[in-house]
Order: sequence, then C-alpha cells, then structure tokens
Amino acid sequence: MPLTDHQASLARLLSENRTFDSYLAGGAAILIEPETTRYSRDLDYFHDSEARVAKAFAADRELLAASGYSVDVDLNQPGYIRAVARKDGHETRVEWAHDSSWRFLPTVRDPRVGFVLHPVDLAVNKVLALAGRDEPRDVVDTLEFHRRLLGLGALCWAACGKDPGYSPLSLLELLRRRGRVRAEDLARLALARPIDLQAMKRAWLEALDSVEPFVASRQPEEVGCLYYSSARRAFVDPGEAADAVPHFGRPGGVLPRVTG
Repeated sequence: MPLTDHQASLARLLSENRTFDSYLAGGAAILIEPETTRYSRDLDYFHDSEARVAKAFAADRELLAASGYSVDVDLNQPGYIRAVARKDGHETRVEWAHDSSWRFLPTVRDPRVGFVLHPVDLAVNKVLALAGRDEPRDVVDTLEFHRRLLGLGALCWAACGKDPGYSPLSLLELLRRRGRVRAEDLARLALARPIDLQAMKRAWLEALDSVEPFVASRQPEEVGCLYYSSARRAFVDPGEAADAVPHFGRPGGVLPRVTG
C-alpha cells in the first residue's frame, strides 16, 4: 500500500484509539488502497466535534510517547491540532481536525488503520476540496476515484448533498478551472509510478464531459444523493443498474437500503 513503512507503522499504532467518530480521512485514507498513484505526506484524523479533537489528540499523544515517539506540536487551536511524530530518524505530520458529521455512510473499521471514512465519502470530499483549491494532488486523486469507484458525474451530483450551496453544474464550472497540471507540479508529489501528463489531461477532459449528461439524466428532486444497487452491492451510475435506488446522507451516515 502506498504509505511509507513509517506511516504504516504509525497508523497501525494509532488504530488502537480510533472509533466511529475519530477516524482516518484525507489523503492517507485514500492512499492505503493498493494501486493508487501517489503517496500521502501525512495522516489526517477527523472528528465529529471540537471536544472530540482535543480528547483524541491527548489519547494519541500518550500512546505515541509510550511507544517511543516524540511529538512536536506546531499548531494547536480549537478543532485543529497539527504535530510531527518522530521515531528512529523518520517523521510524519499528523493532523487532528473537526469535520461535519454529515456523511453518506457510517465510518468503517479497517484492519490496517482502524476506523476510516468510507470510500464514497472520501471521494465526495475530494471533489469538494478540488472545487475550492487548485492542487495537482486533488486532480490525481479525483481521477482515481472516477476510474475505480464512481464517475465524476455521480460524485458531483452527490457532493451537493454535503454542500447544498452548490449545484452539480456550478461544481462542474469550478472543476473546469482545475486540471492545468505541469511536470513540475507532479515532481513535487510523491508518486508511486510515473504519470503521462498528456494522457492525464485527456482523461480529465473526458471525466468533465461526462458530468452534464449524467445531470441531464437525473430527476432534480434527487440531487445530492448517491445510487445504490442491491444486486451489485455497490454504489453505481443509475444508468448502469436497473435496481439502483437513491441513497441520501445524514449526520453519522446511514447504511444503504437493500431491496429484494
């Protein structure tokens, strides 16, 4: 998996303190999966309240110290703590942050890292992040989700459930301003394998072009949902599964409705 040995060891240790409301998210949660394109530079732990952030950090700091790590805090404010964990000449930045408890699915237990945000919520968060900032790593990750998990049209449609201030097409407009990635941008990423810039650009434009047809195919009252197929036991493009039904999020997430 594309975590360094030090990151993987650190995540395994901190998994002891993870719970449904204190979970790995962000880049490291995306990149624990095999075959992903890049390495994460930090570990991000999200929490459902500011108080939970402080409590989780205190417990993690105690665990790290007992396991021989030094922990140097460089930012500590309500709802957000950033530190560097060091051991045996290696270091990893670790962040503890408050995030909304609104999500599509409950957090899930992963044997490698403890509780982690569900992949579809990771994908939706990544699309929203890319809409708000121009980071090459976000383009790389969003394309990975588009290829391997759920198309960009479905992700833009669902993202409006987490942030109702967007419409799918307003999100698309923002995403069209992204994707101008240069070779020097990729050089700053810790890539697991080389990326062909021209192939990446073609894939990005194709992904963007898939959004409007998806939006045109859906009913406006369903905006903000995912679509779940019981037959496939997966979230899908509803045009590809006759039994696909809307799945809306809520605080804490909810398991999909299984039919049949």
